[in-house]
Amino acid sequence: MYGPVVVGVDGSPSSMAAVEIAAREAGLRGVGLRLVHAFGWPGAHISAGGRPWDPSGAGLRELIDGTLTKAERRAHETAPGVDIMRDVVVGEPVTVLEIESRTACLAVVGSRGHSRFGALLLGSTAGHLAAHATCPVLVVRGRPNAEGPVLLAVDGSPAARGAVEFAFALASLHGTDVRALHAWSTRTERAYDAPADPPFVTYDEERLHDEEERVLAEALGGLRERYPDVAVDRRLVRGRIRHTLIEASAEAGFVVVGARGRGGFAGLLLGSVSQAVLHHAHCPVAVVRSGEE
Repeated sequence: MYGPVVVGVDGSPSSMAAVEIAAREAGLRGVGLRLVHAFGWPGAHISAGGRPWDPSGAGLRELIDGTLTKAERRAHETAPGVDIMRDVVVGEPVTVLEIESRTACLAVVGSRGHSRFGALLLGSTAGHLAAHATCPVLVVRGRPNAEGPVLLAVDGSPAARGAVEFAFALASLHGTDVRALHAWSTRTERAYDAPADPPFVTYDEERLHDEEERVLAEALGGLRERYPDVAVDRRLVRGRIRHTLIEASAEAGFVVVGARGRGGFAGLLLGSVSQAVLHHAHCPVAVVRSGEE
């Protein structure tokens, strides 16, 4: 998809950090940047194309214009050559940005915006968009200008293929490496679906290790040839995937996860691993949905 990079703007510090990263991503991709402010109330309905803003008062208009002007200035400072569009659309942010994602190459949001629920670790807009957007979603959290490799969560599921490809493309754009991490334990054994290991089962750990090594190799198949400029650090780690990813994110520039991977429930749009990383990662997190979801 070659549409613009879309970023949600609400004037919060998290939103302004998202504007900077969105501008940088637009510059690297050679596309435009679309600053979108959603103006509405819970339950407001908008059509697929959105509705133009019809301000009800000059004071409110000046407040929103000032927010967008500040965001546009920040974007120009970050990426001077990027074409910037700005728009105010009537509707709830979750709905507006989901619609905007249909014609975007990337949607960027802060992890927390202006809300009366200040204690929430992850804002409702970020969580909803990560689960429903058509394009990849980048949630800015942790160290927004973090340096380091692109940390890719590998689980070998068909639904995660888009995340693998996105991670390599992102690393190529940023001139960095991919750290492909696949965590395993005896609980990843295909023959057992129970939440814990049956106490009477004896596992061949060497065979399991070899099987998970094969999963990791197959997940990366063909990408190293397509992105010869991207070095790959393959890491097969025995441990819990959520804890392992969050810990590893402290040394990463980005984390890339699929929306729902191996073991996910068909009706669950955002898996438990993706949710945990979105809440607790130390750097920005990209969530990539499969076209089959």
